[in-house]
Amino acid sequence: MSLSTWSTGLCGCCEDPCVSCACAGLIFCALYFVGVPCLYSFTYRSKLRSNYSLPGEACGDCCIHWCCLHCAICQEYRELKNRGLDPSKGWVPNAEKMNKGEAMAPPVVAQGMPR
Repeated sequence: MSLSTWSTGLCGCCEDPCVSCACAGLIFCALYFVGVPCLYSFTYRSKLRSNYSLPGEACGDCCIHWCCLHCAICQEYRELKNRGLDPSKGWVPNAEKMNKGEAMAPPVVAQGMPR
């Protein structure tokens, strides 16, 4: 399995604002006040890497979110936008766009064990 590369750098924070849904935002804010928002937010980075075969490792995702939280979230937002999705529109419009093949969707992997 070959790895792609991130379409923008980690420190390109000012290119686009970060947008998240209300529910995730509330969870994130609650953890932010406790001091550990990275425990929630890094999972999205891991999913993004997995879906698009981006380089990195699970422990690295948590460390990046721990040390550079805002930059990491902005990089993930830009990555989705550069792949033809618009996180500010929410899940439904983006899922429809991916289903129509208008966005760069992740490769489909067959489930189960072949005989």
